[in-house]
Amino acid sequence: MTDQSPVRDPLLQPLTIKGLTLRNRFLSTSHACGLEKDGFPQEAYQAYHEEKAKGGIGLSMFGGSSNVDIDSPNIFQQLNVGTDAIIPHFQRFSERMHTQGAALMCQITHLGRRGDPYVGDYLPAIGPSPIRETLHRAIPREMDEHDIARVVKAYGQAARRCEEGGLDGIETLASGHIIGQFLSPKTNHRSDRFGGSLENRIRFALMVHDEIRRNVSDGFIVGMRYVVDEGIDGELTPEDCIAAAQILEREGAVDFFNALFGSMDTSRSLSEEVFPGMGTPAAPWVGAVGRFKREIGLPVFHAARLSDLASARFAVSEGHVDMAGLTRPQIADPHMAAKLMRGEDHRVRPCLGAGHCQGPQRPKCLHNAATGRELTVGHAIARAETPRRAVVVGAGPAGLEAARVLAERGHEVRIFEAAPQPGGQVLLAAQQWRRDLVGAIDWRLSELEILGVQVECNRFVDASDLAEIEPDLVLLATGGIPQTDFGPGAELALSAWDIVGRQVKPEGEVLVWDNTGRHPALLATQIAQEAGAEVQLTGIDVTIGQDLAYPESTRWLKEFAKSGLCPEGNMRLTGVAREGNRLRASVMNELTHETTERVVDQVVVEMGTIPMDDLFEELRGASGNDGVTDQHALRDLKPQPRARAGYELHRIGDALASRNIHAAVYDALRLCSVA
Repeated sequence: MTDQSPVRDPLLQPLTIKGLTLRNRFLSTSHACGLEKDGFPQEAYQAYHEEKAKGGIGLSMFGGSSNVDIDSPNIFQQLNVGTDAIIPHFQRFSERMHTQGAALMCQITHLGRRGDPYVGDYLPAIGPSPIRETLHRAIPREMDEHDIARVVKAYGQAARRCEEGGLDGIETLASGHIIGQFLSPKTNHRSDRFGGSLENRIRFALMVHDEIRRNVSDGFIVGMRYVVDEGIDGELTPEDCIAAAQILEREGAVDFFNALFGSMDTSRSLSEEVFPGMGTPAAPWVGAVGRFKREIGLPVFHAARLSDLASARFAVSEGHVDMAGLTRPQIADPHMAAKLMRGEDHRVRPCLGAGHCQGPQRPKCLHNAATGRELTVGHAIARAETPRRAVVVGAGPAGLEAARVLAERGHEVRIFEAAPQPGGQVLLAAQQWRRDLVGAIDWRLSELEILGVQVECNRFVDASDLAEIEPDLVLLATGGIPQTDFGPGAELALSAWDIVGRQVKPEGEVLVWDNTGRHPALLATQIAQEAGAEVQLTGIDVTIGQDLAYPESTRWLKEFAKSGLCPEGNMRLTGVAREGNRLRASVMNELTHETTERVVDQVVVEMGTIPMDDLFEELRGASGNDGVTDQHALRDLKPQPRARAGYELHRIGDALASRNIHAAVYDALRLCSVA
């Protein structure tokens, strides 16, 4: 058995690569975090990574898909390493990280066929062969020898800039990007010296790394983000990947491999293989990476749903990896390494695998609203100068976060929940493949226990209860009730929550209408299918899950494809009427405005929620702010003003408006961090 004490924990052992010693095995892999400014890693970008350095990380890699030349354009907020103007930013960045004891490396790449010909300088995408990528859609121009020489030189100059910027090293990306496009027979159909045999297909990678070596010092670390198996969508076998890696090792091209599994050219492969999320097993590719590592004499890094300390520890202790890529877990908790060092690993905020950090608002975590906002709200919760008596009503994500932050600030906190147990709608949402969502509740309950705050369940609160408590601050996190008022016959419809909450059994033919593009209608559909109902899924959007990050929407599309369900988009439910003992639903096509009638047994509607505001209206007259939350003070993280005597009263989460978990915990964090 491995000794897991903080001193001997495998994750806390140093690793030396060439002359660089990493203080532990905690790694954050390169990703486009969305915080770049003008193509450079400026203040917000640096602060985001510096927080992980303060939190004890050994190596932070950054700049996912940083572009080496202008025909590799910025299409998802990458960095531009194709100009010397980035060097001063690197210098400041590396100084900050090194001061905190962490090493720093950048990923440099050329997108090749993944580029977009209609952004940046409007240059055509290039690639080894003119084969369109499914996901990014460009049809690339086949590279000639002049293109190859230009791109090779661009890699070398980008590496030089990284070393002049004080970085400890770099990695190139050899998977779905240009190096990998040359390597894979799926994307390389050439018949010249760069195509055909494995030795020919790896020639471009060797030329790139030779040029990099010529432009950096011997001590500068050069690695490669490398695929060990292209999976079911690709053509590179594990044996091919090992053989190519052995060539790279033999030629001295690389100092480490950062192992990936799968292809990058479809939403399915990205969300299931490269970045597997909620509903997939922990550490799914560690075995495959371990088999690769046993054939290679260089250090191997890996990140793919190493979602907690236990899975990372297993991967390192069993010799499958040398560095554990806890990228998304450190978005959830950038201090996890430091907590392990202190023996407080039980306090690590869990990664839920929800994919929110991969959506348009990246790198924001679904239930850590401080990540990506290090320059504003930040991760540290300061003690209040004057303790206050606070009451929180409602123990869903918003209420639990409010109680946690208030208690951390030293306030006297009581939290009431009308239901038999805390959790709110998350308890309903954490079904099927989304069970990990309950971690957002469990972690906060654990923190409240440490802080000495008990959730008082089965407690309905009214004005008389508050009069007895005499609070200074009241936060209402009472959530919302399902909205179903779509028009005539709304009273005949069920809400998606009726099905998800198992209050009504789905039977016969069921029409589900989704007006939000979120999870509830999709959960209700899946539950109805499993109950044996014949389900029609319609929605107002073009396709399903349009309010979700792509890993979640892709997962739903796959789930329904497996069941044979074909969702209908651009459909509006306009009315429901009784027809005998059944229901006649009128559904209008938003594109043609043609209406069809459908006779079914049940109509299920998802339109979000409306606030439960009875208690708010009862309390606001006695409050000192009339229940008004000053929006500017909230944004600027300043205390809320009060016009008269009385307690301060606010609504947060769905008690204010129908939104997601992230919005709910952000409401609570920024309001309570200055309360």
